[in-house]
Amino acid sequence: MPISSAIKGLQSIKSMKNAAKSGIPNKEDSEFINLYLFEKERSRLQSEEIRILQRLEIIQNRLKEIQVFTNEKAKQICIPETKKSNKKNQEEVKSDFKTMSIDY
Repeated sequence: MPISSAIKGLQSIKSMKNAAKSGIPNKEDSEFINLYLFEKERSRLQSEEIRILQRLEIIQNRLKEIQVFTNEKAKQICIPETKKSNKKNQEEVKSDFKTMSIDY
């Protein structure tokens, strides 16, 4: 037979197990918890910033490489056109031949 049922009024006694009392007095926010959470968030944001800056550096380097390549190819395209136009001018100057029609 359980002893608790034999003693009258034992169920009405509040023990620490039954009492739903907050560890924080008057339900005030703990400044230490807020400081801890802010510190965690700050460290997470700093590491994220480092990753973003590294990625940005990689992207900028790649953009520079593409720009250099584009500039080189643009110069190569422009130079043959000027050479061709110079060759045409030279051919026109050198050709002193006259054309004549020949009847058969």
